[in-house]
Amino acid sequence: MPELPEVETVRRGLIPAIEGRVIAAARVNRPDLRWPFPPRMAQRLTGARITRLGRRSKYLLADLSSGETLIVHLGMSGRMLVSGAVMGRFHHDHPAPAKHDHVVFDMEGGARVTFNDARRFGAMDLIETDRVEDHWLLAGLGPEPLGNAFHQDYLVERLRGRMTPIKAALLDQRVVAGLGNIYVCEALHRAGISPKRKAGRISAARIAELVPVIRTVLQEAIAAGGSSLRDYRQSDGELGYFQHDFRVYGREGQPCRTPGCCGTVTRIVQSGRSSFYCPQCQR
Repeated sequence: MPELPEVETVRRGLIPAIEGRVIAAARVNRPDLRWPFPPRMAQRLTGARITRLGRRSKYLLADLSSGETLIVHLGMSGRMLVSGAVMGRFHHDHPAPAKHDHVVFDMEGGARVTFNDARRFGAMDLIETDRVEDHWLLAGLGPEPLGNAFHQDYLVERLRGRMTPIKAALLDQRVVAGLGNIYVCEALHRAGISPKRKAGRISAARIAELVPVIRTVLQEAIAAGGSSLRDYRQSDGELGYFQHDFRVYGREGQPCRTPGCCGTVTRIVQSGRSSFYCPQCQR
């Protein structure tokens, strides 16, 4: 699944083409993705202006002039590709329709946004904007890791006494929203904390140090355009490049990149997910 940096990269790429613009025509080419589309989705979107394109956790939120918000989840392979719009120095002509182009937005001004999802694990829904935080996909999410509500005192208190591994605790979306497997592995490595350590047995000082580390990892990944693993692409179709800066993720058997460390990156499985870490410098 794309994580916060990938979704934020897509959001920023879409803004010039759609924010403040009217959806001249919306086309829905199948009845469902992971779940059924909301009733009359194409009609409800056509003619509405996208007043703001936001993000909550791993979800895109398009506020509409109709008083509704379109919630978009990219799933495992979902891509929102922009064509027919000038993006920087480049102009992307509208491509021929593809097999997995499930939802298409023709925007005022000539841009087209196509939601392509080969595996159909993505999702879209519509809800009244003033009730968006009550939507079942968003209700109960923890604070955004790049927001003011995610701070050292919060994380120390939230993890106090928890006997789950620190990696599992950080992947809990009720603790912090948007973190996924890749960036938790990277943040724990930079902080020198083993993913196997019980969260409640790590000192408050070390937990507090995680907050700026998590923010730095996410900010660097966003600046690099996210990480392109398997199907993920940015909104202009380009690859993200943060995967070239991974310190541990996907580097099993390779030397640790911590200066002065002679350890080797190891992979273990935790709750069915691969964890990459250096046993030498992560304690």
